[in-house]
Amino acid sequence: MSQFKAITSTDPIKEIIKSAFDLDADVSGGWGYTQQSATRIHSTNNIPADQFEHTLATMRAYIEMNMTLSEDERYGSINANETAREIVNADNITYEKVLYTITAMREDQYADFINEYKKGYGTADFDMNDHFRRRKEATLTRVVEYWFQRDNV
Repeated sequence: MSQFKAITSTDPIKEIIKSAFDLDADVSGGWGYTQQSATRIHSTNNIPADQFEHTLATMRAYIEMNMTLSEDERYGSINANETAREIVNADNITYEKVLYTITAMREDQYADFINEYKKGYGTADFDMNDHFRRRKEATLTRVVEYWFQRDNV
C-alpha cells in the first residue's frame, strides 16, 4: 500500500484551502491528524457541520493523494465516507474524532477503466462483472482519523 505524507506546510490551513480549492473556509489550527493539530471550525457558512467536516477531510485526502505527488503517482476518484465519530473532552475543550474510509484509484488506471467501459459497454464481448471486479481490486482503501474542534457551529 502506498504511504501518503501528512501535510506539513506551516502556512495557515485557511490560506492553503483558499489557494488550492478557491474556498473561503472559516477555519484555523492544523490538518486534524491528532487532537493537538485539530482543525478548528469557526463557521460553516450555513452548511451542515458534518458535511463541512466531510469537505475538509476530502480536501486533505486530495492534497495528500494527488496534489503533492508526481503525475505518475497521483490518485483520482477520491471518496471519503464517515465510518465512526467520537466526542472527546480534554482541557475543557470538546473535540470530534472522526474516522473516514478513503477510497481512490491511481489516475492512470482510473482513466483506463473509464475508457474500457465507454468502449465496451453494450457490446456482446464486454464482461461488466469482470470489469467492476478489476476496478474494485485496483481501488485503494485507507482508514484515516480527522480531529475537529467546533466553535458552536
